[in-house]
Amino acid sequence: MKLKLKNVFLAYFLVSIAGLLYALVQLGQPCDCLPPLRAAAEQLRQKDLRISQLQADLRRPPPAPAQPPEPEALPTIYVITPTYARLVQKAELVRLSQTLSLVPRLHWLLVEDAESPTPLVSGLLAASGLLFTHLAVLTPKAQRLREGEPGWVRPRGVEQRNKALDWLRGRGGAVGGEKDPPPPGTQGVVYFADDDNTYSRELFKEMRWTRGVSVWPVGLVGGLRFEGPQVQDGRVVGFHTAWEPNRPFPLDMAGFAVALPLLLAKPNAQFDATAPRGHLESSLLSHLVEPKDLEPRAANCTQVLVWHTRTEKPKMKQEEQLQRQGQGSDPAIEV
Repeated sequence: MKLKLKNVFLAYFLVSIAGLLYALVQLGQPCDCLPPLRAAAEQLRQKDLRISQLQADLRRPPPAPAQPPEPEALPTIYVITPTYARLVQKAELVRLSQTLSLVPRLHWLLVEDAESPTPLVSGLLAASGLLFTHLAVLTPKAQRLREGEPGWVRPRGVEQRNKALDWLRGRGGAVGGEKDPPPPGTQGVVYFADDDNTYSRELFKEMRWTRGVSVWPVGLVGGLRFEGPQVQDGRVVGFHTAWEPNRPFPLDMAGFAVALPLLLAKPNAQFDATAPRGHLESSLLSHLVEPKDLEPRAANCTQVLVWHTRTEKPKMKQEEQLQRQGQGSDPAIEV
């Protein structure tokens, strides 16, 4: 047993001596390990450089977010609204004024169907916080709806819209608010917004940069889900409508806007109170543009951003009964 252990130890010793001698011999041989070392060093240098760049980026303040144009740089939107006295008048005007208050660089031209301004409308405008011009003109008796006539028999708001156009052209008539018309060279757009419609504020973004006459669909009008231009390759090629599709411009009043310079360049362009049913819009637009030159907005007229809504006429039977009993609502409380 002792002999065997001695032999194993001797063999292990001889092998170790041989390995040591081989290592000593190799130390004197030339080595080709320099290129790999250089490559590894270059990789480390590139990593250090990238880390330094990232650290510098972290220390650098973040870029300022893109800012929208300053309000002063935006063309002004002149919103023309005819209105008349009725039970829901204040409710309609409050709703509209609060929508308009969300729109920058807007001037509201509110025109009463009256001989002179009423306290209700004057007070509402003063409290609205909007830049406004208050106008008033009475619709001639011959043009007024008679008792029992449906609203479509005679065009409404003609005198009031034309009064606002006169003011824009420097012919005066303001009874409140801003009295001076826009100075020559003013960039703006004119929109006719009835007080009983519903408007998305996105609509005003769409119309603001109108160059001539811009157009879009109107919802819940003409007995259809919507009416509006049909667009192909970015141009208006027709109109989706049910009522007299061959009209020059089968558009709703809420479905177009006109560049202010174009209106001012056409001093005789106005609404015709004698226009046939459904032709009131055409009576103005025919003086301004050809159908082929209309500018489609709202994603090529595929988005509805305005609706032809109407507030239901309130039923006042109980009020009338209480009034006969001398117990009607306090007339001093404005509704």
